[in-house]
Amino acid sequence: MNTVTTFLGGLTTILLSFVSLSILAEVIFGAGVFGTEVVSNVMGLVKEMGDGGFVGLIALIILIQIFQKKGDGF
Repeated sequence: MNTVTTFLGGLTTILLSFVSLSILAEVIFGAGVFGTEVVSNVMGLVKEMGDGGFVGLIALIILIQIFQKKGDGF
């Protein structure tokens, strides 16, 4: 179980790094890097959560907790 947790933690870190790089490149160059527009996708996700009312707020809190745990070493 520890091996799986470590693997998933590393994979999450790599994927979040790609998302961060994509957002930065899209802001600087104005075009998507990996064949998708990450900024518009993130904005759409935030809008959907905002339209979801209380359920969207709970989902946002859960996502924030997941990202904060990533920084703690999973």
